[in-house]
Amino acid sequence: MRAARREFLRLAGVGLAATGLYSLRSAAEQVKGFDVGAALDVRTFGAAGDGRKLDTEAVNRAITAAAIGGGRVHFPPGTYLCHSIHLKSKVSLFLAQGATIVAADPPPNPDSSPAYDLAEPNQWDQFQDFGHSHWHNSLLWGEGISDFDISGPGLIWGKGLSRGYGEGPRAEQPGVGNKAISLKNCHNVLLRDISILEGGHFAILATGVDNLTLDNLKIDTNRDGMDIDGCRNVRISNCSVNSPWDDGICLKSSYGLGAARATEDVAITNCFVSGDFQMGTLLDASFKHFAPDFRVPRTGRIKFGTESNAGFKNITVSNCIFDTCQGIALESVDGGLLEDVTITNITMRDITSAPIFMRLGSRMRGPSGVPVGQLRRVRVSNLVCSNSASSLCSILSGIPGHEIENIALSEIYIQYRGAGTKDDASIELLEKENAYPEPKMFGTTPAYGFYVRHVKGLEMTHIEVELLHPDQRPAFVLSDVRKADFTGIRAPRRPDAPVFSLNDVEDFHLQQSTVGRDIHLDRVVRKKF
Repeated sequence: MRAARREFLRLAGVGLAATGLYSLRSAAEQVKGFDVGAALDVRTFGAAGDGRKLDTEAVNRAITAAAIGGGRVHFPPGTYLCHSIHLKSKVSLFLAQGATIVAADPPPNPDSSPAYDLAEPNQWDQFQDFGHSHWHNSLLWGEGISDFDISGPGLIWGKGLSRGYGEGPRAEQPGVGNKAISLKNCHNVLLRDISILEGGHFAILATGVDNLTLDNLKIDTNRDGMDIDGCRNVRISNCSVNSPWDDGICLKSSYGLGAARATEDVAITNCFVSGDFQMGTLLDASFKHFAPDFRVPRTGRIKFGTESNAGFKNITVSNCIFDTCQGIALESVDGGLLEDVTITNITMRDITSAPIFMRLGSRMRGPSGVPVGQLRRVRVSNLVCSNSASSLCSILSGIPGHEIENIALSEIYIQYRGAGTKDDASIELLEKENAYPEPKMFGTTPAYGFYVRHVKGLEMTHIEVELLHPDQRPAFVLSDVRKADFTGIRAPRRPDAPVFSLNDVEDFHLQQSTVGRDIHLDRVVRKKF
């Protein structure tokens, strides 16, 4: 205890002497009776909080003092201009109402005058993008730490961070930061109640973080909202993410740590994702949409992938809302296992691509010699979607010789814009086995409802698809599918377009459906009805 108190006195003294804001008497009064674990005001350590003076050193001194025996670092109302802040074990950061940590701009020439910590070397960075391979070049970062939290209701504004492309400094340039919060090889972590504005390439990047809780976060950002990479026992709840230019909530399983580490035991619940609100209007609750002709990807979705070296296991997504963004995407393309997933109670509107996208591919971005992965045992239920993109249906696609397996979809209603033509219905989609996985990778689909290819063991129960405009494509196209059971199917019936188009299908059942009589087909090479 005495050693801890001496260290605190030294750190506090450095901060007080540097600022000259406090008399020796007032400083002594503050330090008197100091108890390890007490809340420490960053202003005590020299932080100005005026938005003009750099407060990086003062904030890091406060965190170091709090780490001596475990304690809270308090940010009172103010604007704290900072470069890299170093998180430590057994420390809580609390951002009061009206407190904002702002990522300062890097200097004009960061090569000669670094601002943010340098990106650490990583011999595995050829297997994933630069942003996934480095953690230290961030506004707030921690490596190998445990038992800490950041809580609100204050704001983290990544104003001076790089998005990784476009205008401004390059993310790879030394001294440039590109993440708001970055965590590597940590455990027992809690982020709660804070807001993040313009988080750079990642508002939150957590890699190899176990026992992670993200609760009641509001993220309004210009790239990814949160990326959970190679983590175990994760709870994401009550979060709102607006990310027009990239993914909202994204699970990944990269090779950034030099090993294939799965993301597993994850629950995502009661969350909202969008891709169409102007920056800051989620946070101020004005919810201003971009103009219809404004060019922005409107991504904003929940996705598993693209990085998928070890895969995703034992995951549930429930009670989530999608608004003007892409749909849910499950992708295994780098050799990982994507298995044991349930998705339920989902509402979507104004979806810009496929409402449901499952892709097993062979991009194989990782060490050589790894076999193609597997995508299996997925259940999607109680999903409603209105006004989905006209050119793309929901897609479930493996590749030749590697099937998606044991998929069940039930209690689903999807309203598509429609307007597909006979020429669209005759399209033969390329396999694109090695391509980057995206719903739009295949172009216009030959079905307006569901396109299913290279799948074994499919159950579709109480599925309804509806059209806003007449469409001459089939509702369902199946190609190289084995053991497919369709029960309680509802879809528009038109004289100029079949409901089903089957190509190389075995053991097909249709029953109790308005689209046609009950039928069982042992094997069919090509059939439309």
